[in-house]
Amino acid sequence: MPYLSIDEKTDIYYEEYGSGDRYVFCSQIDHDYTSYSFERELSRRGFHVFLLTNRGYGKSSHTTDNFGLGWFDRYADDVVAFADKLGVDKFVYSGASHGSGVGWHLCVNHPDRLICFFALVAGPLDPSRCDIEGVLKGNDVPEDRDITTSTFCTLPPVFFYPTDDAGLIERRKICLDTCMSIRKEPGYEETYESEETLRINFGPAMVKYRTEEKLQEALKTIETPVLMLGGMEDVISRPELMIRTGKCLPHCKLIIHSSFGHMLDIYEDLADDAVRFYENVVNTGRYYTPVDNTPILPVE
Repeated sequence: MPYLSIDEKTDIYYEEYGSGDRYVFCSQIDHDYTSYSFERELSRRGFHVFLLTNRGYGKSSHTTDNFGLGWFDRYADDVVAFADKLGVDKFVYSGASHGSGVGWHLCVNHPDRLICFFALVAGPLDPSRCDIEGVLKGNDVPEDRDITTSTFCTLPPVFFYPTDDAGLIERRKICLDTCMSIRKEPGYEETYESEETLRINFGPAMVKYRTEEKLQEALKTIETPVLMLGGMEDVISRPELMIRTGKCLPHCKLIIHSSFGHMLDIYEDLADDAVRFYENVVNTGRYYTPVDNTPILPVE
């Protein structure tokens, strides 16, 4: 299995898709629970994709450290350390939900490393509505917990908005079957639901800013071009949150799809938008298509 040591006590497990020098990194708590993803689809479009598992989770090194309000800063630093080990200077970061949280912290802490940021169902949430004390102390793990009830490899039904698309229905079934098969693997609990892992409470992205006002101030400092992709029926990263974020960012394109929730799994369509966004950023320095002032003549 592919691992990369980023410091003396941390090995990051990763999956690699595609090749070339158009690098995309994505860091989440795990990528095993789904057979498909936006980033995997990007590898079909000429991107060299690395899917990183966050420290503390899955097949990456588990930890007893508690970074409190700094978990996402730690994960962002880990992505940069991973890129350094590969000799990659500039890259695209992509992530969904909590994975997008790493991207916001990269934008704030390491903007010089980013070409652009693909932010899926990305919020971020209002930190003032978060249980700060819970994040600071971490989760309690009851001694009598029911280990037959999975808390990790689960895709809640609320993530999926109903569809009549046979292809999406089949895709979602395949992902659910993947989740169920992982739970049956030998060593599942040790790998995915160890006590060290269950104690981690990283909270929402940007929680360190404590208030909505300070969060918006931080978002307004981000100069990285950001493509935000969301679902109109998302009950977590609600459309109004993404619109608020879009208003703060000076170089942002926001696309919200009707009839989708927190699992925005039309990856082919999202990849089409991402390729165009990326090429505009690289070729023009702007997130939109170059202006064409060639006169448009009427039909004679």
